[in-house]
Formats: sequence, C-alpha cells, structure tokens
Amino acid sequence: MTDLSALPTRKSEEFRYADIDALAKLWPLPEPENIIVPASGHFSRAIVQDSGGVTRLVISLGKGATAAVHFLNFGGDYGRIELDVTLHEGADFTLGGAQLGAGSQTLEIVTTVTHAEPNAESRQLVRSVLAGQATGTCLGKVAVARGANGTDASQSVRAMLLDRTATANARPELEIFADDVKCAHGCAVGELDAQGLFYLQSRGLTPPEAKRLMLHAFIAEAFTGAEDRDRLEQLALERLEAML
Repeated sequence: MTDLSALPTRKSEEFRYADIDALAKLWPLPEPENIIVPASGHFSRAIVQDSGGVTRLVISLGKGATAAVHFLNFGGDYGRIELDVTLHEGADFTLGGAQLGAGSQTLEIVTTVTHAEPNAESRQLVRSVLAGQATGTCLGKVAVARGANGTDASQSVRAMLLDRTATANARPELEIFADDVKCAHGCAVGELDAQGLFYLQSRGLTPPEAKRLMLHAFIAEAFTGAEDRDRLEQLALERLEAML
C-alpha cells in the first residue's frame, strides 16, 4: 500500500478510478491502523462505511493465524476501504463485502494480499450493486513471494448494474514468484436477469419485491461467516430498499 505525500492523480494505479475532487477534501489520508495477529491467533472485524471517508488497515498474520474482515461500503459521496494483508506460514485470511452505490457516489475497495511464506490461504469475495451514476471499484492484488509454495488464493468480484449509467471497475492482479501454488480470480459485470425477474413475478411477487429478492441473494454470500452477519445483511437490505 503506497503512502503518498502529495495528492495523487489518475495516473496512479491505486487511484485510477477515484473521485479526485472528493479525495482532495480528505487529504492527507489517515494513517492506517496496524494489526498484528500472533501465531495461532484470530482476528475478525466488520466495517460499515455509511458516511463516506477512508478506512485503512494493515494486517500481519503470524504462523497459523486466521483473520476475517467483512465490510459494507455504501455511505457518503466517496467511500474507500484499503487493506494491506501479509500472511505467514499456514495463515488464513478471508475478505467478504458489498458496495451499494447510487446517485453520483464513488465507492472503492483496494486490497493487497501478500503470501510471504508457504501454505497460507486467502479468499476475497466482493459484490457491488450500482444505480444512477454511481461508480464502484474493486482493485485486488495477490502477491506470492518466492518460496511461498502451497499458496491457495482466490478472488471473486461481481457487480450488478441497476442502470446503464452506473460504472463498475474491477482489476484483479496476480504476482507469483513460486511454482507450487493455486491462484484464481474471476470478474463479472452484468444486469439483473430478465428471465429470473419474470419467473419471480409469475409467482406473485411485485417487480420491486422480485428485484429485492434477487439482489439480496446476490450480496448475501459476501457476508458468509461474518460474526455480525445479521446486522450487515439488515443494513444492506435497507440500503437496497432506498435504491430501488
């Protein structure tokens, strides 16, 4: 994660899709919170960004440690979450979250996950629902160091556009310097399935109810395993109600 002393431009890869004018009001960015998870320890956190701003975490997982971060990013003109995670031998990291944007909002999740030692696992799953002229961005990098054999890393990024004026940006990135690894990523941007909506309406649901049900199913998996799952889902549903 780059700590810049001057306001970046769109030439900076980490801020390519950012709202620079909104970012200027928040500059300089807050110092990241540093979290060290000791060997065999566990860390979990739920992040709810409902009023905009920038959240930055730097997490280091010791041997055999586990960490899970779940987030809901939906508030303010500009909301950005940055995570820089380093995994040591046998560590396990899970990231799951949703971005729900409308109007002219810009919402971003930027991650760097470094597998520094062997046999660590990481999973990243991000779902975005965007309406109006909102922009949702997910920039995710997985770096596998030399000697970090046995790495198992995955990224899944999907976005649903409720209006064709909305924009979704996704850039999964793999940097691998080891041989015996499993690394995968997948990205998709689309619209609500018309046949699915028709089917639900034929079963008696109104169009808003059908959309709400499909969107709930779309984002629910992002909160799987979250200790605060019920709260995250409830807040997400309330936000979706306001977007439909």
